[in-house]
Amino acid sequence: MNWTRRSLMGAALATMTAMPAVAQETISAVVIDGYPDRSLWVREFSDFFIPEVDRRLAEAGNYVMDWQQNYGGSIVKPRGVLEGVQLGLGDIGIVTTIFHSSKLPSQGLAAVTPFVSSDARAVAKAIDEIAREFPAMQNEFAAQNQVYLATGVVLDSYQVFSTKEVATVADLEGLKVAGAGMNLRYLEGIKDAAGVRGGLTDFYNMLQTGLVDAAMLWPEAAATFKISEVAPYMLRANLGAVNSKTVTVNADYWAKLPDEVKAVLQAVAIDYRDHLAGIAMDIAAESEAAYVASGGTIIDVSDEDRTAWANAIPNIAQEWATSLNEGGEPGSEMLAAYLAKLEAEGFVGVRDWSQP
Repeated sequence: MNWTRRSLMGAALATMTAMPAVAQETISAVVIDGYPDRSLWVREFSDFFIPEVDRRLAEAGNYVMDWQQNYGGSIVKPRGVLEGVQLGLGDIGIVTTIFHSSKLPSQGLAAVTPFVSSDARAVAKAIDEIAREFPAMQNEFAAQNQVYLATGVVLDSYQVFSTKEVATVADLEGLKVAGAGMNLRYLEGIKDAAGVRGGLTDFYNMLQTGLVDAAMLWPEAAATFKISEVAPYMLRANLGAVNSKTVTVNADYWAKLPDEVKAVLQAVAIDYRDHLAGIAMDIAAESEAAYVASGGTIIDVSDEDRTAWANAIPNIAQEWATSLNEGGEPGSEMLAAYLAKLEAEGFVGVRDWSQP
C-alpha cells in the first residue's frame, strides 16, 4: 500500500470517527411568559432550566433544542399564559396559577392554608408531591390541553407593603389592599379592609396613584419592582409561602416529542422546582436588606396579632376542600396530606386548617 492510499484511508477513517453515529435531531421549543425576564422565575428558567436540559440531551447526543424565548408580553400578558399554551401560542409556559382559581382550583392548596410555612422549599415539594399523588391537579391542566411538569414557589412569604406605617393588624382596618388571587381572602377578617385585585407588574402604579393603600407581595419582588419608592413600610406578618408558578407543555406538542426529550424535561422541571425555591429562600434576607437600604422600614407583627389574624379569616381551606369534594375530587384528603407533609418537615400553623 502506498503512502497516498494510506493517507486517503486515514482521512476517511478520521472523518467517520468525527461524525456522530446518528445525526442530531433539532427540536424547536417556544417558551412563553407574560412577565419580564427580570422576574426571578423567568430569569432562572433561562439561566438554569434551559442550560440543564441542553446539557443532559448533549450527553446522549441524539437531540438538540432550538429555544425561542418570549417574555414580557411579546406573545401573552401575565394572565394569558394558560390560554397561550392551550392554543399552542407557546410550546412550554410558566403559568401563574393564582390567576386561574376557577380553572385550576386544586392549585390553590397552599394559598388557602396561610400562616403555616414560610419555607418555599417545603411548600414547593409538598405541593408537587400532592400533584403526583392525586390526579386532580394534573387533570385540571389536561383539561386545558396541557401536560403538567412541576410546581414552582418563588416567594418565601407574603408580607404587607404599605404607603403609611402599619404596625398592627388593626392598622389595616379600612385600608384598600392589593392582592393577586386567593390571598385577598386573608383580608376578610379585618374590619372594612378591601381587597383590590391586581398583578405584580401593576402594584407599583396602584400604590403610587393611591388606588390602594397597601399590597401583599414578597421581599424579593418588592426589591425587583422598587416597591419601597411607593410603599416604604413593610409589615412582616409571615402569611406564608404559596405556589404560584407551574411549568406546563402544550399537549399536542408533547405528544410529538421523543421519549428521551420528555424524560429530560420532566426531570429538569423537578430540579428547577427545588432550585427556584432554594434561591427564593437564599435571597429573602438579602431582599429585605435591600428594601431597607432603599428607604423601607420593616415592622414585625406580634405573635398575638398574627394568631388573631389567622383565626379571623373564614375557614377558606375547608371551603376549598368541600368544593373539590363536591366536584368528585378528594379535597379533604389532599388538604390533610398536604398539612401532614409540612408537619413532617417541622411546620405547624398557628391555626389547624384541617378542622372545621
